[in-house]
Amino acid sequence: MLTSPAVTESSSAAPPARVVIHVDMDAFFASVEQRERPELRGQPVIVGGGSRRGVVCAASYEARPYGVGSAMPMAEARRRCPQAIVVAPRMARYAEVSERVFGIFHRYTPLVEGLSLDEAFLDVSGSAGLFGSGPEIAGDIKRAIRAELGLTASAGVAPCKYVAKVASDLRKPDGLVVVHAGQAAEFLAPLPVERMWGVGKVATARLREAGFETIGQLASASSQSLQTLLGRWGGTVQQLAAGQDGRPVVPDREAKSIGSESTFEWDLRDRQELERQLLWHATFVARRLSRTAVRCTVVRVKVRYGDFQLQSRQKRLGSAVFDVDSLFAAARALLGGFALQGRGVRLLGLSATGLVEEEPRQTSLFEDPVQTRRAAVQRLVSQVEERFGRASITRAALLPGPEAGTQLPDPTGRGARRGGDGRGGEQD
Repeated sequence: MLTSPAVTESSSAAPPARVVIHVDMDAFFASVEQRERPELRGQPVIVGGGSRRGVVCAASYEARPYGVGSAMPMAEARRRCPQAIVVAPRMARYAEVSERVFGIFHRYTPLVEGLSLDEAFLDVSGSAGLFGSGPEIAGDIKRAIRAELGLTASAGVAPCKYVAKVASDLRKPDGLVVVHAGQAAEFLAPLPVERMWGVGKVATARLREAGFETIGQLASASSQSLQTLLGRWGGTVQQLAAGQDGRPVVPDREAKSIGSESTFEWDLRDRQELERQLLWHATFVARRLSRTAVRCTVVRVKVRYGDFQLQSRQKRLGSAVFDVDSLFAAARALLGGFALQGRGVRLLGLSATGLVEEEPRQTSLFEDPVQTRRAAVQRLVSQVEERFGRASITRAALLPGPEAGTQLPDPTGRGARRGGDGRGGEQD
């Protein structure tokens, strides 16, 4: 499946020379765990859910020779590497480290386009006067990440985003690959079709069956033949394979949503337990809303049943909110609209959309007293958590006890993505 955006067609006038760097952290989640837990260094580490339905979020380079990779079922990963140490993901911690990584990026250019917590495009075309050439800037960034964060990153430097992305992946870990202007097609030509960023396994298999083995062969093929194989994306694939990518680096945009979801080890059927799970997710989302000083005007609940059917419902709120009680009340009402009778729930998620910046607090004669009280409580909870940590305060309904039929999820909900919805994890 091709997931890469369409390429902007070039105009008759030659575009100005661009220098793009793609920086990708090496085994980011696993590397953070190894950095902070010395006993994990040099060991095969898998970050992910340890349950029956868990999946691999990241694997250290010590685990990868066994064939362990991102998105693999945990049961398969354990079978391939039984000696691996499985670590529960800590998305909040990875997000904190990510902010420091992106802070380093912004020292060199304001044109930073984040793809996930651990990778980004940087347009440094206008930075040469201050910081040197693209390769020099990439080297400086890598050294800063190592010196300040104790982590390694790989980088690709090229005239366009696509080639920079491919280049950064060639010499992991701790690699630096430079493709100069005019050399993109030559650089890509001998690489196998599997290196085509955005072309999934099914599409790659289709290309192989049609006799395409290298990216160079794709570049010399006709757009029509590729469209026959890949549909409307065929022409885009041909352009990218030739190193033609006119897409600009788009600086970070505001998040579209903040959400949290979890997949259960066993299908849930008890409504009270489902509501308890929603309360947990509402707590996580409210914390993120409060931390980023935004409110939401729409609440959405997503349900995946045991038969993998996916449904979602959403509700527009009367006013912008950011507190747990308001989020949970809306989510619980939405849950009542699902046909749950006799159907097990495999996945449950809650997201806040329609985000708006929190306005300065003003007293009004027409304020909703309930909403005012809820907001005050949420601010107090946020202050306590900021001072004493997140474990310092919780709701009684979320405490473990005999009524808790299912373990609550780890705080791995999908937070606000830079430039989109549900910022993902690593795929390197």
